[in-house]
Amino acid sequence: MIDWRAIDTVLLDMDGTLLDLHFDSHFWLEHLPRRYVELHQLDEATQEVVRSKVLHEQGTLNWYSLAYWSRELDLDIVALKREIQHLVGLRSDALDFLRWLKVAHPRVVLATNADRESLELKLPLTGLEEYLDAIVSSADLGVPKEEQAFWPALQAIEPFDPARTLFIDDNPRVLASARAFGIRHLLGIKQPDSTRPEKELEEFVALDRFATILPGNLPPGETPGAAGVSGEGAHGERS
Repeated sequence: MIDWRAIDTVLLDMDGTLLDLHFDSHFWLEHLPRRYVELHQLDEATQEVVRSKVLHEQGTLNWYSLAYWSRELDLDIVALKREIQHLVGLRSDALDFLRWLKVAHPRVVLATNADRESLELKLPLTGLEEYLDAIVSSADLGVPKEEQAFWPALQAIEPFDPARTLFIDDNPRVLASARAFGIRHLLGIKQPDSTRPEKELEEFVALDRFATILPGNLPPGETPGAAGVSGEGAHGERS
């Protein structure tokens, strides 16, 4: 699926790709609406109002900003997240994949829409930071991954060749944005949330397990990104 000799940089999403999306799905759609009603002493029907308010911002920086939601809902969002932090966890074989990348690959960058407050919560709980060369939040760049402006802004601080970059993300809108920028190797995720059914991605190849893209027969002495090796690799797009 992937010719690792044609890859110099790996860009990885966090929530739904490396981490199980169950924590976020449960927090935003269940825990937050319930706690909002409890803390503000409102009618149970208000939970649906909160869900609608949250979903209205989907795909924007506000959607991903804990500070924004703390202001909008007059709640300490970080504290509420800590109430269920035991749900934060890695997806199946994500750790094995990261361990392999750490040994075999020259540059691994976390490119996430999660803001810094989210990262400060999740990184210590998961140990992800140990396996990453850099961490870039869309909040730092002022634009979400769904928008084209994200990619040149990312490239300005983390130089990468789009033709020799692999990007893995569970969000098809983000993958489409990366494709429009010219990132050649794109992969989605079949089941970002372990408690929900698998997703069918119409335009992109989706992974069930990271093990399916690990090399099984690299020639002796060959490593990913080996100089002088050319190849089409896998675009990650359905033809």
